Amino acid sequence: MTNYVSHLECAYSGKRYDPGEIHTVSEIGKPIIVKYDLQRIAKEVARSSIEESKEPGFWRYAPLLPVSSKRNRVSLGEVVTPLISLENSGSIFGGDSSSVIIKDESRLPTGSFKARGLGMAVSMAKELGVKHLAIPTNGNAGSALAAYASRAGIECTVLCPDNTPEINVRETQMQGASTHIVNGLIGECGKIISGGMQEIDWFAVSTLKEPYRIEGKKTMGLEIAEQMGWSLPDVIFYPTGGGTGIIGMWKCFQELIELGWIDCKLPRMVSVQSTGCAPIVRAWNKGEEFAEYWDGAETISSGIRVPSALGDFLILDAIRSSGGFAVSVTDEETLEMQYEIGLREGLLLCPEGAATVAAYRNSLDSGLVSSSDSVVLFNTATGLKYPMPEVVSSIDKNNVDYSYFSSK
Repeated sequence: MTNYVSHLECAYSGKRYDPGEIHTVSEIGKPIIVKYDLQRIAKEVARSSIEESKEPGFWRYAPLLPVSSKRNRVSLGEVVTPLISLENSGSIFGGDSSSVIIKDESRLPTGSFKARGLGMAVSMAKELGVKHLAIPTNGNAGSALAAYASRAGIECTVLCPDNTPEINVRETQMQGASTHIVNGLIGECGKIISGGMQEIDWFAVSTLKEPYRIEGKKTMGLEIAEQMGWSLPDVIFYPTGGGTGIIGMWKCFQELIELGWIDCKLPRMVSVQSTGCAPIVRAWNKGEEFAEYWDGAETISSGIRVPSALGDFLILDAIRSSGGFAVSVTDEETLEMQYEIGLREGLLLCPEGAATVAAYRNSLDSGLVSSSDSVVLFNTATGLKYPMPEVVSSIDKNNVDYSYFSSK
């Protein structure tokens, strides 16, 4: 097996870099992205071969991915994550909700969408001979890296801000990473890793500081296209921290158009953030190319508690190019939607996923989207990883009063 990578390039300047070598960021400090020989893929790979693939999960899209050798694919039993219609939630949105669909990433290994990007990054690290990986994380990325690195036999170090959900820290350690808590935010964890790269032989797989996490995340867009019969929804709401997913999906859609695998209007991309950490929303509202650092970042949605994103200009470009927008929601709205969707649909959303539901409801109310739009909302992880309300009701087995149940 070989790949179809033609070259790599700086996402801002366009400077080209050779494939098959270890790369971090470009010489101007911007993300490096993977480019493919799409004309060759179009000639040699039939779309039907993807549909007929027996490969697990996102590996079914191997011709559009950078791993050259099948033996370097690191797999933990990936699946194509389901699209689930919110058929019982019409009263929340003021009408029929059957066209509102959750893309439930909680079904992936380690319970989150981070399996895509880190699975790809670890596979490429294996292919390129990297021996030690390091990452700063607010939670799910750390556990995904730990799991895939352990599977690959690669050493890894994970640094977590001290407000990272405890279960994320523990699962990361349990899955083999050298795990450390830092008294700071994710950016400060990243600075420690960057500062140690000369002293310690580790390679940073921080968001967009290597080229391959984007390639894993773009498979979300590939799955949606295939699941929807090689069409796409009108709108995608995506919880945005570092933004690898929204960047990857937008990249994927351009590739699919050039391949001739889709011929439809592209979705409006909506970046969802918390009012407690909304640098992309602020930059969008101001019409800026880059997003300023967000001081005092704080939100229960730890996955989007990212005060500064290296790929900010790429996120904002995807939003603008698609005719989308950026919107923030409060933690109170997030918790409300997490409860309502659990009650009505049986889906235990993570806070970041619930934030997309709140953002959709608010956008519907404000006229930014229409009830006739087909909409995909991303639930990026299982809600089991986050604090939940305590159960306070108790029953005395020796003195059961059945009227108690009927009153509930």
